[in-house]
Amino acid sequence: MTDLIKEAKAQGKKVLTEIEAKDIFRAAGIPVVKTYLAASKEEAQMISSSLGFPVALKICSTDILHKTEAGGVFLNLACAEEVGRAYDQILEMAMNRYPLSNIEGVTVQEMVVGGVEVVVGMTRDPQFGFMIMFGIGGIFVEILKDVSFRIVPLNEEDAWEMISEIKGRALLEGVRGTMPVKKEALVEILVKLSRFIEENPEIIEMDINPLFANSRGAVAADARIIME
Repeated sequence: MTDLIKEAKAQGKKVLTEIEAKDIFRAAGIPVVKTYLAASKEEAQMISSSLGFPVALKICSTDILHKTEAGGVFLNLACAEEVGRAYDQILEMAMNRYPLSNIEGVTVQEMVVGGVEVVVGMTRDPQFGFMIMFGIGGIFVEILKDVSFRIVPLNEEDAWEMISEIKGRALLEGVRGTMPVKKEALVEILVKLSRFIEENPEIIEMDINPLFANSRGAVAADARIIME
């Protein structure tokens, strides 16, 4: 069990924040975008200016799991003024729609430009145990349901098979002049995720969506972890 998981378990946490989940995935060797927590509008603007524009802002609350559907995500913010307006709108949304929720603040992160949005994740099946998922991600994952599954533990051959099984695999090969995705990076992430799951059975559900994949590699833009 990693120290970060031990700490979360000791605190009795069930749902981890995006910041916590990204820290855990980073410790597991999975690339994640730079993400910081802002507790005020001024802090969000300062972080954004330090990161460089454009940036993304997202509500940070373990009580609001589906941030996009809740109106808690703003993308491609190009200046400090836009960041300030987005911060105010996110907090207003949270107070109006989720008045009893615990709001830790707003996350500020780098915008990932280009690439294919995929999803990787894990769930615990009552019959088969831990199952790893891979598929086309982003906001369409629930609509398209273009995913493949394998039982943990996973080896490289299993990971390659998962990638080849999805219907949208042509997107990974490059379309309309785009470069093919570096699938070796996806294989490496799937195998690392499998190893991480074996070492931390206290986790019952996790996902990285979207995981942006391009010709250079892949990086996690959002993450979720649910503990036992």
